[in-house]
Amino acid sequence: MRALIVVIIGLALGFFSGAGLFHEIRPQGEVVPLRASALAVEAEPEATLVAVGDIMLSRAVGRRIASSGDFIFPFRNIAPIIQVADVAFGNLESLIAAGGEDQGNYFSFRAAPQAAEGLSFAGFDILSLANNHNMDWGSGALLETINILSGRGIRTVGAGKDSEEANASIIINANGIKIGFLAYTLVYQPNPSAGGLATETCAGTPPACAGIAQAETSKFSLASAEENVRHLRTEADIVAISFHWGNEYETKSSEEQQVIAHAMIDAGGDLIIGHHPHVVQEVEQYKNGWIAYSLGNFVFDQYFSKETMEGLLLKVDIKGNKIAELSQMKIQLNGDFQPEAVGL
Repeated sequence: MRALIVVIIGLALGFFSGAGLFHEIRPQGEVVPLRASALAVEAEPEATLVAVGDIMLSRAVGRRIASSGDFIFPFRNIAPIIQVADVAFGNLESLIAAGGEDQGNYFSFRAAPQAAEGLSFAGFDILSLANNHNMDWGSGALLETINILSGRGIRTVGAGKDSEEANASIIINANGIKIGFLAYTLVYQPNPSAGGLATETCAGTPPACAGIAQAETSKFSLASAEENVRHLRTEADIVAISFHWGNEYETKSSEEQQVIAHAMIDAGGDLIIGHHPHVVQEVEQYKNGWIAYSLGNFVFDQYFSKETMEGLLLKVDIKGNKIAELSQMKIQLNGDFQPEAVGL
């Protein structure tokens, strides 16, 4: 009989525990309700990262913004998708500045300072400046761009006043998850007067001293990048590396891209975000990491082909220190260069 009573009591306690009504019974017979937190298992933190490709707010896009009188115009249709993300990332392919001097490149991109209003409205938290256009108007315009974006709460990675700043990582805390970013470019403007590889003493065009992270393909150090990733791995829960690379208008990644991307994952990276080809390239899962070789254009005026008016938006669901799920959304640019979501 005693054994039967014990079993019944055990079942009853199990039932009430499951129902959230479990009480602590003290030896004196006093019944004290337990707090829910005493029974709950702490859940892993979760966060969502959204990543897009090339954003260019100059040239025909800039003229369309000016004619509309609306600096938010390029992002009005897509902003609701980006704004709900905990962290939003893109590659800014044009300077945002009032100053600087055109360095005479074949294409020189500089948008009005107010263009930053659109990026802020869209919900971008961090932008890569490691690309072949960030010195189009000299180092002064690059530093002005960084300051303007910073004033709107947008972090930048892959560029800075010197080599240390240009190669520094950025960590963003999202719901308790530390997401670390590094950014590099393997594409460089051919005009030597446009500035150059960031050095320890003076980077870019003197005397302002600014530069980009690992500017030229010939100067890119895979060993150095691997070391940076390994170091960031010790500080961040998730490591994302942005690369401006590949061959323009090629829909398949090159062997060089693949070798570098795999090395970055092997060094401790979780996500590779690629851009520059202006068309979409494949997304690959490699070991425990994900590689988007090119997300294509996000805001651009290359209306000469269907492929250059398309892009991908990555949605990365993070749980704890792992990527739980990665999904892709197809982006279509309309006649006004506004990105719109059109599904998978």
